Amino acid sequence: MTKITFFEIEDWEKENIKQSLKKHKLSFSKKTLSKKDLPKIKDTEALAVFIYSKVDKEILDKLPKLKLITTMSTGFDHIDLKECKKRKITVCNVPTYGENTVAEHTFALILAISRKIPESIEKTRQGDFRLNNLRGFDLKDRTIGIIGCGNIGKHVARIAKGFEMKVLVYDVKKDPKLAKKLGFKQTSLQTLLKNSDIITLNVPENKQTHHMINSKSLNLCKKGAIIINTARGGVIDTSALLKSMVRGKIRYVGLDVLEGECLIKEEKELLHSEFTKTCDLKTILQNHILLRNKNVYITPHNAFNSKEALQRILDTTIENIQGFLKKKAINKVKYRE
Repeated sequence: MTKITFFEIEDWEKENIKQSLKKHKLSFSKKTLSKKDLPKIKDTEALAVFIYSKVDKEILDKLPKLKLITTMSTGFDHIDLKECKKRKITVCNVPTYGENTVAEHTFALILAISRKIPESIEKTRQGDFRLNNLRGFDLKDRTIGIIGCGNIGKHVARIAKGFEMKVLVYDVKKDPKLAKKLGFKQTSLQTLLKNSDIITLNVPENKQTHHMINSKSLNLCKKGAIIINTARGGVIDTSALLKSMVRGKIRYVGLDVLEGECLIKEEKELLHSEFTKTCDLKTILQNHILLRNKNVYITPHNAFNSKEALQRILDTTIENIQGFLKKKAINKVKYRE
Protein backbone atom coordinates (compact mmCIF):
# COMPACT_ATOMS: atom_id res chain seq x y z
CA MET A 1 0.00 0.00 0.00
CA THR A 2 1.46 3.31 -1.14
CA LYS A 3 0.60 6.62 0.50
CA ILE A 4 -0.48 9.06 -2.22
CA THR A 5 -1.47 12.67 -1.61
CA PHE A 6 -3.44 14.90 -3.98
CA PHE A 7 -3.71 18.68 -3.89
CA GLU A 8 -5.93 21.05 -5.89
CA ILE A 9 -8.47 18.28 -6.45
CA GLU A 10 -12.19 18.66 -7.19
CA ASP A 11 -14.87 16.36 -5.80
CA TRP A 12 -15.56 14.61 -9.12
CA GLU A 13 -11.84 13.93 -9.54
CA LYS A 14 -11.64 12.44 -6.04
CA GLU A 15 -14.28 9.82 -6.84
CA ASN A 16 -12.46 8.78 -10.03
CA ILE A 17 -9.16 8.46 -8.17
CA LYS A 18 -10.68 6.36 -5.37
CA GLN A 19 -12.04 3.88 -7.90
CA SER A 20 -8.73 3.60 -9.78
CA LEU A 21 -6.36 3.43 -6.79
CA LYS A 22 -8.43 1.44 -4.29
CA LYS A 23 -5.53 -0.52 -2.82
CA HIS A 24 -3.56 2.53 -1.75
CA LYS A 25 -3.74 5.01 1.10
CA LEU A 26 -5.11 8.22 -0.39
CA SER A 27 -5.49 11.75 0.97
CA PHE A 28 -7.01 14.75 -0.78
CA SER A 29 -7.08 18.52 -0.49
CA LYS A 30 -8.84 21.12 -2.61
CA LYS A 31 -6.21 23.66 -1.53
CA THR A 32 -2.71 24.26 -2.84
CA LEU A 33 0.21 22.58 -1.09
CA SER A 34 1.68 24.72 1.67
CA LYS A 35 4.21 24.36 4.48
CA LYS A 36 1.33 23.91 6.96
CA ASP A 37 0.41 20.63 5.27
CA LEU A 38 3.85 19.06 5.55
CA PRO A 39 3.60 17.51 9.07
CA LYS A 40 0.41 15.68 8.00
CA ILE A 41 1.88 14.31 4.77
CA LYS A 42 5.48 13.63 5.83
CA ASP A 43 5.17 9.92 4.93
CA THR A 44 3.81 10.57 1.42
CA GLU A 45 5.48 8.48 -1.28
CA ALA A 46 3.64 9.94 -4.27
CA LEU A 47 2.37 13.50 -4.71
CA ALA A 48 -0.08 14.85 -7.30
CA VAL A 49 -0.38 18.64 -7.71
CA PHE A 50 -1.41 21.40 -10.13
CA ILE A 51 0.65 24.48 -11.06
CA TYR A 52 -0.23 26.56 -7.99
CA SER A 53 1.47 24.08 -5.65
CA LYS A 54 5.16 24.96 -5.60
CA VAL A 55 7.37 21.96 -4.90
CA ASP A 56 10.79 23.38 -4.06
CA LYS A 57 13.78 22.33 -1.96
CA GLU A 58 12.15 23.46 1.28
CA ILE A 59 9.07 21.31 0.60
CA LEU A 60 11.14 18.33 -0.53
CA ASP A 61 13.25 18.48 2.65
CA LYS A 62 10.10 17.73 4.65
CA LEU A 63 9.01 14.79 2.47
CA PRO A 64 11.84 12.26 2.90
CA LYS A 65 9.85 9.26 1.58
CA LEU A 66 8.69 10.96 -1.61
CA LYS A 67 9.46 8.95 -4.76
CA LEU A 68 7.03 10.42 -7.33
CA ILE A 69 5.59 13.83 -8.21
CA THR A 70 2.98 13.92 -10.96
CA THR A 71 1.64 17.29 -12.05
CA MET A 72 -1.86 17.57 -13.52
CA SER A 73 -0.55 19.95 -16.16
CA THR A 74 1.66 20.09 -19.21
CA GLY A 75 3.97 22.67 -17.64
CA PHE A 76 6.25 21.74 -14.74
CA ASP A 77 8.17 24.88 -13.80
CA HIS A 78 6.50 24.84 -10.35
CA ILE A 79 8.62 21.78 -9.52
CA ASP A 80 12.34 21.95 -8.71
CA LEU A 81 13.59 19.32 -11.16
CA LYS A 82 17.22 19.71 -10.12
CA GLU A 83 16.41 18.84 -6.51
CA CYS A 84 14.18 15.97 -7.64
CA LYS A 85 17.01 14.50 -9.69
CA LYS A 86 19.39 14.71 -6.70
CA ARG A 87 16.87 12.81 -4.57
CA LYS A 88 15.96 10.32 -7.34
CA ILE A 89 12.35 11.50 -7.34
CA THR A 90 10.51 10.76 -10.59
CA VAL A 91 8.51 13.68 -12.05
CA CYS A 92 5.70 13.08 -14.55
CA ASN A 93 3.34 15.43 -16.40
CA VAL A 94 0.37 15.46 -18.81
CA PRO A 95 1.98 16.07 -22.22
CA THR A 96 -1.26 16.44 -24.18
CA TYR A 97 -4.97 16.39 -23.43
CA GLY A 98 -6.99 18.78 -25.60
CA GLU A 99 -5.85 18.45 -29.20
CA ASN A 100 -9.17 17.39 -30.71
CA THR A 101 -11.08 19.54 -28.19
CA VAL A 102 -9.45 22.79 -29.32
CA ALA A 103 -9.60 21.75 -32.99
CA GLU A 104 -13.34 21.13 -32.68
CA HIS A 105 -13.79 24.57 -31.13
CA THR A 106 -11.83 26.04 -34.04
CA PHE A 107 -14.47 24.64 -36.37
CA ALA A 108 -17.27 25.73 -34.04
CA LEU A 109 -16.06 29.30 -34.61
CA ILE A 110 -15.71 28.73 -38.36
CA LEU A 111 -19.25 27.35 -38.61
CA ALA A 112 -20.63 30.13 -36.41
CA ILE A 113 -19.27 32.57 -38.97
CA SER A 114 -19.99 30.64 -42.17
CA ARG A 115 -23.61 29.87 -41.24
CA LYS A 116 -24.30 32.93 -39.07
CA ILE A 117 -25.28 30.72 -36.15
CA PRO A 118 -25.35 33.35 -33.35
CA GLU A 119 -27.40 35.78 -35.48
CA SER A 120 -29.82 33.02 -36.51
CA ILE A 121 -30.41 31.97 -32.91
CA GLU A 122 -30.86 35.54 -31.71
CA LYS A 123 -33.39 36.40 -34.45
CA THR A 124 -35.36 33.23 -33.79
CA ARG A 125 -35.49 33.95 -30.05
CA GLN A 126 -36.97 37.32 -30.88
CA GLY A 127 -39.69 35.64 -32.95
CA ASP A 128 -38.22 36.79 -36.27
CA PHE A 129 -38.13 33.89 -38.75
CA ARG A 130 -37.14 35.93 -41.81
CA LEU A 131 -33.96 34.83 -43.53
CA ASN A 132 -32.70 38.26 -44.53
CA ASN A 133 -29.05 38.88 -43.57
CA LEU A 134 -28.60 35.21 -42.65
CA ARG A 135 -27.12 33.86 -45.89
CA GLY A 136 -23.93 31.93 -45.23
CA PHE A 137 -21.40 30.12 -47.37
CA ASP A 138 -20.15 26.55 -47.88
CA LEU A 139 -16.84 25.31 -46.56
CA LYS A 140 -16.52 22.72 -49.34
CA ASP A 141 -13.80 23.71 -51.83
CA ARG A 142 -12.70 26.68 -49.69
CA THR A 143 -9.01 26.88 -48.79
CA ILE A 144 -8.07 26.74 -45.13
CA GLY A 145 -4.57 27.76 -44.06
CA ILE A 146 -3.33 26.14 -40.85
CA ILE A 147 -0.46 27.97 -39.16
CA GLY A 148 1.17 25.45 -36.85
CA CYS A 149 0.71 21.73 -37.44
CA GLY A 150 1.37 20.30 -34.00
CA ASN A 151 -1.10 18.11 -32.14
CA ILE A 152 -3.96 20.59 -32.52
CA GLY A 153 -3.14 21.65 -36.07
CA LYS A 154 -3.19 18.02 -37.21
CA HIS A 155 -6.73 17.64 -35.91
CA VAL A 156 -7.80 20.85 -37.64
CA ALA A 157 -6.42 19.42 -40.91
CA ARG A 158 -8.31 16.14 -40.44
CA ILE A 159 -11.59 17.94 -39.77
CA ALA A 160 -11.05 20.28 -42.73
CA LYS A 161 -10.60 17.32 -45.08
CA GLY A 162 -13.91 15.97 -43.80
CA PHE A 163 -15.53 19.19 -45.02
CA GLU A 164 -13.81 18.66 -48.41
CA MET A 165 -11.71 21.79 -47.98
CA LYS A 166 -8.34 22.46 -49.59
CA VAL A 167 -5.74 22.50 -46.84
CA LEU A 168 -2.52 24.52 -46.75
CA VAL A 169 -0.14 24.16 -43.81
CA TYR A 170 2.75 26.29 -42.60
CA ASP A 171 4.98 24.88 -39.90
CA VAL A 172 8.65 25.42 -39.13
CA LYS A 173 9.08 21.64 -39.29
CA LYS A 174 8.42 19.95 -42.61
CA ASP A 175 6.67 16.57 -42.46
CA PRO A 176 6.11 15.16 -45.99
CA LYS A 177 4.78 11.85 -44.64
CA LEU A 178 2.12 13.55 -42.54
CA ALA A 179 1.21 15.86 -45.44
CA LYS A 180 0.64 12.85 -47.69
CA LYS A 181 -1.26 10.94 -45.01
CA LEU A 182 -3.65 13.80 -44.16
CA GLY A 183 -3.83 15.22 -47.68
CA PHE A 184 -2.56 18.76 -47.10
CA LYS A 185 0.02 20.88 -48.90
CA GLN A 186 2.95 22.32 -46.96
CA THR A 187 3.85 25.83 -48.01
CA SER A 188 5.50 29.07 -46.93
CA LEU A 189 3.69 31.46 -44.61
CA GLN A 190 3.47 34.05 -47.38
CA THR A 191 1.87 31.59 -49.81
CA LEU A 192 -0.58 30.42 -47.15
CA LEU A 193 -1.66 33.98 -46.34
CA LYS A 194 -2.14 34.89 -50.00
CA ASN A 195 -4.23 31.84 -50.86
CA SER A 196 -6.34 31.02 -47.80
CA ASP A 197 -10.02 31.87 -47.40
CA ILE A 198 -9.80 30.93 -43.72
CA ILE A 199 -6.64 31.14 -41.61
CA THR A 200 -6.36 29.30 -38.28
CA LEU A 201 -3.66 29.90 -35.69
CA ASN A 202 -2.44 26.85 -33.79
CA VAL A 203 0.95 27.93 -32.45
CA PRO A 204 2.35 28.66 -28.98
CA GLU A 205 3.22 32.25 -28.18
CA ASN A 206 6.96 32.91 -28.04
CA LYS A 207 9.47 35.39 -29.45
CA GLN A 208 9.06 33.98 -32.94
CA THR A 209 5.25 33.92 -32.97
CA HIS A 210 4.40 37.09 -31.01
CA HIS A 211 2.47 39.39 -33.40
CA MET A 212 3.15 37.09 -36.34
CA ILE A 213 -0.22 38.33 -37.62
CA ASN A 214 0.63 42.00 -38.08
CA SER A 215 0.21 44.78 -40.65
CA LYS A 216 2.67 43.17 -43.04
CA SER A 217 1.18 39.68 -42.88
CA LEU A 218 -2.39 40.97 -42.99
CA ASN A 219 -1.62 42.90 -46.19
CA LEU A 220 -0.73 39.58 -47.80
CA CYS A 221 -4.14 38.05 -47.05
CA LYS A 222 -6.91 37.60 -49.59
CA LYS A 223 -9.55 40.32 -49.49
CA GLY A 224 -12.40 39.09 -47.31
CA ALA A 225 -10.34 36.43 -45.52
CA ILE A 226 -11.37 35.01 -42.15
CA ILE A 227 -8.99 34.58 -39.20
CA ILE A 228 -9.52 32.11 -36.35
CA ASN A 229 -7.37 32.15 -33.21
CA THR A 230 -7.68 29.50 -30.50
CA ALA A 231 -3.98 29.67 -29.59
CA ARG A 232 -2.80 32.76 -27.67
CA GLY A 233 -3.97 36.36 -27.97
CA GLY A 234 -0.49 37.81 -28.43
CA VAL A 235 -0.01 35.98 -31.72
CA ILE A 236 -2.17 38.71 -33.32
CA ASP A 237 -1.45 42.45 -33.29
CA THR A 238 -4.94 43.67 -32.33
CA SER A 239 -4.45 47.20 -33.64
CA ALA A 240 -3.29 45.94 -37.04
CA LEU A 241 -6.19 43.47 -37.17
CA LEU A 242 -8.78 46.20 -36.53
CA LYS A 243 -7.30 48.43 -39.23
CA SER A 244 -7.40 45.56 -41.73
CA MET A 245 -11.07 44.94 -40.89
CA VAL A 246 -11.93 48.62 -41.39
CA ARG A 247 -10.29 48.44 -44.83
CA GLY A 248 -12.27 45.30 -45.65
CA LYS A 249 -9.17 43.15 -46.00
CA ILE A 250 -10.24 40.81 -43.21
CA ARG A 251 -13.99 40.19 -43.20
CA TYR A 252 -14.58 38.03 -40.13
CA VAL A 253 -12.57 37.00 -37.07
CA GLY A 254 -13.25 34.15 -34.63
CA LEU A 255 -11.35 34.37 -31.34
CA ASP A 256 -11.16 32.25 -28.22
CA VAL A 257 -8.19 34.28 -26.95
CA LEU A 258 -7.46 37.99 -26.76
CA GLU A 259 -4.33 40.06 -26.62
CA GLY A 260 -4.11 41.53 -23.12
CA GLU A 261 -5.39 38.44 -21.30
CA CYS A 262 -3.60 37.59 -18.09
CA LEU A 263 -0.61 35.31 -18.54
CA ILE A 264 -2.05 31.82 -18.95
CA LYS A 265 0.32 28.86 -18.85
CA GLU A 266 -2.27 26.11 -18.56
CA GLU A 267 -5.87 26.38 -19.79
CA LYS A 268 -7.07 24.50 -16.70
CA GLU A 269 -5.97 27.56 -14.71
CA LEU A 270 -9.12 29.31 -15.93
CA LEU A 271 -11.22 26.93 -13.81
CA HIS A 272 -9.08 27.42 -10.71
CA SER A 273 -10.00 29.74 -7.82
CA GLU A 274 -6.38 30.91 -7.54
CA PHE A 275 -6.50 32.24 -11.11
CA THR A 276 -9.67 34.26 -10.54
CA LYS A 277 -8.05 35.88 -7.50
CA THR A 278 -5.20 37.28 -9.58
CA CYS A 279 -6.88 37.88 -12.94
CA ASP A 280 -10.09 39.82 -13.58
CA LEU A 281 -10.73 38.21 -16.96
CA LYS A 282 -14.33 39.45 -16.99
CA THR A 283 -13.25 43.10 -16.97
CA ILE A 284 -10.59 42.48 -19.60
CA LEU A 285 -13.13 40.83 -21.89
CA GLN A 286 -15.82 43.45 -21.29
CA ASN A 287 -13.50 46.32 -22.10
CA HIS A 288 -11.84 44.75 -25.12
CA ILE A 289 -12.21 46.85 -28.27
CA LEU A 290 -12.88 43.80 -30.44
CA LEU A 291 -16.15 43.12 -28.63
CA ARG A 292 -17.67 46.18 -30.30
CA ASN A 293 -17.11 44.81 -33.82
CA LYS A 294 -20.11 42.84 -35.12
CA ASN A 295 -17.89 40.78 -37.43
CA VAL A 296 -15.80 39.47 -34.55
CA TYR A 297 -17.02 36.30 -32.82
CA ILE A 298 -15.48 35.87 -29.37
CA THR A 299 -15.68 33.01 -26.87
CA PRO A 300 -14.14 33.36 -23.37
CA HIS A 301 -11.04 31.13 -23.69
CA ASN A 302 -13.28 28.10 -23.59
CA ALA A 303 -11.85 25.93 -26.38
CA PHE A 304 -10.13 23.52 -23.96
CA ASN A 305 -13.16 23.17 -21.70
CA SER A 306 -14.81 19.84 -22.42
CA LYS A 307 -15.51 17.16 -19.85
CA GLU A 308 -13.51 14.72 -21.96
CA ALA A 309 -10.40 16.93 -22.00
CA LEU A 310 -10.53 17.40 -18.23
CA GLN A 311 -11.09 13.67 -17.81
CA ARG A 312 -8.00 12.99 -19.94
CA ILE A 313 -5.89 15.14 -17.58
CA LEU A 314 -7.10 13.08 -14.64
CA ASP A 315 -6.77 9.76 -16.48
CA THR A 316 -3.18 10.55 -17.48
CA THR A 317 -2.35 11.52 -13.89
CA ILE A 318 -3.73 8.21 -12.63
CA GLU A 319 -1.85 6.32 -15.37
CA ASN A 320 1.35 8.12 -14.36
CA ILE A 321 0.92 6.88 -10.79
CA GLN A 322 -0.01 3.34 -11.83
CA GLY A 323 2.90 3.15 -14.26
CA PHE A 324 5.36 4.29 -11.58
CA LEU A 325 4.02 1.76 -9.07
CA LYS A 326 4.56 -1.00 -11.66
CA LYS A 327 8.10 0.35 -12.21
CA LYS A 328 7.17 1.38 -15.75
CA ALA A 329 7.07 5.16 -15.40
CA ILE A 330 5.46 7.07 -18.30
CA ASN A 331 5.42 10.75 -19.23
CA LYS A 332 8.64 11.33 -17.28
CA VAL A 333 9.98 14.88 -17.22
CA LYS A 334 13.75 15.06 -17.66
CA TYR A 335 15.91 17.62 -15.91
CA ARG A 336 18.10 19.58 -18.32
CA GLU A 337 21.03 21.71 -17.16
